[in-house]
Amino acid sequence: MLIRVPKGWEIPEREATPESAYWNRRQLLQAAGLLTVPSLAAQTKKNAEFDVPAAPLTPEWAATGYNNYYEFDPYGKETVKNLVDKFTISPWQIQVSGLCKEPKTYDLNDLLKKLPVEERVYRFRCVERWAMVVPWTGFPLASLIKLLEPKPNAKYVRFLTVSRPAEMPGMKQANYPWPFFEGLRMDEAMHPLTMMATGLYGKPLPKQNGAPIRVVAPWKYGYKSPKSIAKIEFTSGEPPTFWNRLIASEYGFYSNVEPKKPHPRWSQAYEQMIPTMERRPTLQYNGYEKFVAGMYNGKEF
Repeated sequence: MLIRVPKGWEIPEREATPESAYWNRRQLLQAAGLLTVPSLAAQTKKNAEFDVPAAPLTPEWAATGYNNYYEFDPYGKETVKNLVDKFTISPWQIQVSGLCKEPKTYDLNDLLKKLPVEERVYRFRCVERWAMVVPWTGFPLASLIKLLEPKPNAKYVRFLTVSRPAEMPGMKQANYPWPFFEGLRMDEAMHPLTMMATGLYGKPLPKQNGAPIRVVAPWKYGYKSPKSIAKIEFTSGEPPTFWNRLIASEYGFYSNVEPKKPHPRWSQAYEQMIPTMERRPTLQYNGYEKFVAGMYNGKEF
């Protein structure tokens, strides 16, 4: 008899959406013309191994209507969705540089043809304390990194968001060192939890959520999951990161979720679930402690 031991990141069956309701929802969306991309609706494999939330799924309208995306609006979250219409996401290219076998510029569609697509439900935790539980569609970042063949001395991966002030009005409002840039240590980037998201709620990724492709590292604060990736660079040394360069005293390189380490401007002991703002205790590494704590010595926060 085969006994399956659930992974610590899986949704308890009592909290999962009934399968009949899930598929009825998709059928309704298809009939309404809202789920038009077969590659997401018909070819996506749901990866139950990574279903992790200890809370109900965030309503789609809330997750797509409450967004930190400073390039569009550095001052508001509920207005971002109204400012993305002019943002062009197709065609899309990603420039790969640094310590890899073949630095070049790739067409995103060409890359997607070579990578497996799956759906994962993850916790998402902002440093500002608000939190969500959302179903991402995408592929493991490790799969892309293997395809790009970094050299042995590549120890970090650097990401840059696209820079288009004419389409992203927030870039003209805030005097920041654009474009947005972030980075991960190679073992973090290669961890099976880290993914590149291209969809949300079974649909193509909305522009306000980082379309057409973004990083998702669920045990870190949200700004460590940069949006609308235009450049990937492999480096031997720790790359500079956007918020650390601006306010080093408040934002470290690792930015792992740690309830006992308060941000200078607010406690991290609790989180507030969108959209109700219900308070819940913050979980160590956002609930992924068992799977990622071994990468750290307890000081990387």
